[in-house]
Amino acid sequence: MYKKMYKIIKLFFELSNVVISNVFYERSNNPNKVQRFLSRLKNTGIEMTSYQFISAIIFASIIFASNIFAQKSLTEIKNEVANTNYKEVRIKEIPIAMQCWTFRKLSFMETLDKVQKLGIKYLEAFPGQKLLPDNNEKKFGIGMSEDDIKLVKAKLKEHGITLRAFGVTNFDNNEAAARKTFDFVKKMGIKVLMLEPKYDDYSIIDKMVKEYNIKVGIHNHPKPSKYWNPETVLKNVEGLDKRIGICGDTGHWTRSGVNPVEALRLFKGRISNIHLKDLDQFGVKEAKDVPFGSGKSNIHDILAELTLQNYRGTLSVEHERNDEQPDPSASIAKGLEYIKSITYYQGFDEILRCDDNGNYNKHGWNHYGPGYFELDRKSGVLTSSGGMGLFWYSAEKYGDFILDLEFKCLAPETNSGVFFRVPNVVTSNDYIGHSFEIQIDDDNPEAIHRTGAVYDAEPVKINASKPTGEWNHYRITCKGNNVKVELNEKLVNDWNEEPRGKIKDFSLSGYIGLQNHDSKAKVSFRNIFIKEIK
Repeated sequence: MYKKMYKIIKLFFELSNVVISNVFYERSNNPNKVQRFLSRLKNTGIEMTSYQFISAIIFASIIFASNIFAQKSLTEIKNEVANTNYKEVRIKEIPIAMQCWTFRKLSFMETLDKVQKLGIKYLEAFPGQKLLPDNNEKKFGIGMSEDDIKLVKAKLKEHGITLRAFGVTNFDNNEAAARKTFDFVKKMGIKVLMLEPKYDDYSIIDKMVKEYNIKVGIHNHPKPSKYWNPETVLKNVEGLDKRIGICGDTGHWTRSGVNPVEALRLFKGRISNIHLKDLDQFGVKEAKDVPFGSGKSNIHDILAELTLQNYRGTLSVEHERNDEQPDPSASIAKGLEYIKSITYYQGFDEILRCDDNGNYNKHGWNHYGPGYFELDRKSGVLTSSGGMGLFWYSAEKYGDFILDLEFKCLAPETNSGVFFRVPNVVTSNDYIGHSFEIQIDDDNPEAIHRTGAVYDAEPVKINASKPTGEWNHYRITCKGNNVKVELNEKLVNDWNEEPRGKIKDFSLSGYIGLQNHDSKAKVSFRNIFIKEIK
């Protein structure tokens, strides 16, 4: 069926070219081309007259164009969000930044002290904040002297804080004004610039983003400001560089009666930054900031949605409540504890690395033996090919740890496994006799060789695997000589290691490895996280 559809589509494109040349340019050397193409179309099982064909081409062109240029609306997004089970999402740890506006009554230097005490490592500065506590003249932003810039960089380093973002600011719609801002941002090492343009033509912004490689987030204030409706921003950034997206202010969306989760879904793939707030009322302009998790903005589902989108930016905490000025640290600390409590991967390292643009890579990994693992750089899915080999993480050895990952068997006879504490650099098959393997093999009738078993050493206690083609979840905890294996949230093994089967001796520290067994036993892995137990 698909081959037939492909032939029809291909013919329609060829025929549309003929129509253009005959009908619009009236200079075809062979007016019988349409008839010949109609004969070819007839061979696919479709008959039509020339008039019907031309009508079909015009109709198809309209549909094709409308699909290309159509953008989803919040109304359409509502159903998607309603059908997403956010409770099942394993929320990733998203780096926290502080939007300095939170401490707007304090100087920039005083803000650094507050941010450091909160344990926050990233910062978003805003233009116009007093630079020094005892000087009302010097302000943070464009126009700072070279000496002041050096002072700021030195103090950031001293506090262990990275200046990642700047905004919200604006500039006139001309290249000279734009360059002034982008030059400053580049000099400060800032990665994301927040704007709220008064104009709708972003062509100069687009040019600057491409030249400077700096992301831009269009910020929203509450209704009736220009960008309160996220659909307005989406329309303005359509067709521009993907590094131009939204700086989603969850509090201002909440004030405006816009569901922040739906707004984020609307901007899937185009979220440049987040101003994270929680408010005590929804759809009320006078609503007040409250600690995360205690308000109406639905912080849990916001973080779950960002996890689903593999958002790689930071969360800029912004607490605007005037009656808590000049220091709302207590409310912020309470909110940060809530975020930690709902973050599944809190304290974990993602060892299949991903850059700021959402592209995964194999840095730190090596492969020994036949075959390989193919990586989808956007989804972060590893898929085995051939074998038998071992894809092992050579960047670090682990002693006591929790390893958390997902795997999917691509065939009933899939055979693979997760090796741990591989003692030495893998240069031969010798590792097989000196490190344990948590098995992946749903088809094996022997419990000691089935998914969840410590291969050839300790049988799996219960079967908890999902059907072929579905993602499974492994959590492997190694502490001392004890190993616990959880499969799809069920404890399937709890064993104290000792030499057994193929294992003659073993180490309590070593590398992590994923097995590619053979060409018929394909397996996929994703979301590979590890946390050392200290």
